[in-house]
Amino acid sequence: MSEWTIHGSRAIHTSPWVELDLVDVEPRGHPRYEHHLVKWAPVAATVVLSERDQVLMMWRHRFATDTWNWEIPSGIVEAGESLEAAAIREVEEETGWRVTTVEPLAHNQPAGGMSNAEHHVFLAREATYIAPPVDTHEADRIEWIPLDRIQEMTDRREIVAGVAVTGLLQLLARHP
Repeated sequence: MSEWTIHGSRAIHTSPWVELDLVDVEPRGHPRYEHHLVKWAPVAATVVLSERDQVLMMWRHRFATDTWNWEIPSGIVEAGESLEAAAIREVEEETGWRVTTVEPLAHNQPAGGMSNAEHHVFLAREATYIAPPVDTHEADRIEWIPLDRIQEMTDRREIVAGVAVTGLLQLLARHP
């Protein structure tokens, strides 16, 4: 196997959040064809872990899948913003808790065959409550969930968002 040849592409739809392209590709030894590609800005997310081994989680509804689930703070990295700065900003905007430092925890490409999407998950070990969240539409509840409940909650599909599952399971794998 080898890399595919890209002969060109054209945008079908563009918005500030997503772009849909039709790409003229040719896999080695196979005929050319047009392939859809969904382009996203990178996403930064943060697992906030307290000194009492609790994780800051948000209970929210996702209209696209019509599901309720627990998630970690996350969002699109803005133009000119570092991944770390975006992760820190999203925690504060979505939860009202402030973190000042983050460290890399996980990275994934959730749909590599059809999208350039990249999720960068960070770990913050300290947080200070500063005010109610600015983004009040992001969550119905914000709670600190004991780390030892995360696996069972994931098994029960109470945590299903890919970026949250990736980050939380990485934390569980590394946590003593």
